[in-house]
Amino acid sequence: VYQRDLRETSRWWRRVGLATKLHFARDRLIESFYWAVGVAFEPQYSDCRISVAKMFSFVTIIDDIYDVYGTLDEFELFTDAVERWDVSAIDDLPDYMKLCFLALYNTINEIAYDNLKEKGENILPYLTKAWADLCNAFLQEAKFLYNKSTPTFDDYFGNAWKSSSGPLQLVYAYFAVVQNIKKEETENLQKYHDIISWPSYIFRLCNDLASASAEIARGETANSVSCYMRTKGISEELATESVMNLIDETWKKMNKEKLGDSLFAKHFVETAINLA
Repeated sequence: VYQRDLRETSRWWRRVGLATKLHFARDRLIESFYWAVGVAFEPQYSDCRISVAKMFSFVTIIDDIYDVYGTLDEFELFTDAVERWDVSAIDDLPDYMKLCFLALYNTINEIAYDNLKEKGENILPYLTKAWADLCNAFLQEAKFLYNKSTPTFDDYFGNAWKSSSGPLQLVYAYFAVVQNIKKEETENLQKYHDIISWPSYIFRLCNDLASASAEIARGETANSVSCYMRTKGISEELATESVMNLIDETWKKMNKEKLGDSLFAKHFVETAINLA
């Protein structure tokens, strides 16, 4: 089953062609697929694995655009194009962004079309909002970098858990694993209910812990550990310990949600927890 899913995802990625056209960006399809297997490993969730792998591949490419290649003005144009979700917006983009936006636009619309055809639900507004939120989070990170400022921990983390891409991945996972879509669930999905935000917190904090020492040595300031150090006036060691405690506390909340009466279907709650 996994081999079949990987073949399908690989064919799609070759057809999209971003990895060969955007030479500055990372080609992480295989890693994206294995990440998707970790989120939804059950054999029946092929649609979820394929969808999450596609989204994570796009996340990697677009993250590299915002991190290492484009200018702040270009980031604002791309973010605006994603928010508008209008194909005519590509006219305002630089050439390398045109290809990326149109590939994203076509892929998301196809996912929404397949869902409408198979389940009778128009999920496009949820899919596009998730991307708009992610691009806005990437844009805010770019502004932190351009301003050479160290935000407070609250300012940083209020944005960083969204820029982790966790919320986006879980929105796409929800529509892939849930057969009977309920209004109450989608409303809370759009507001990033705790079962969306908590795994994203852990995803971001663990990522930051892994890269903190290297980033601090390079003088980079937007990281959970460095922001905690400055906000609390403490050492890197104590800040690292505090971040680890935040992870532990968030795990306790998620486990309570799993054992309690969540408004979301049990199999989606388990999928969300797998993200962490």
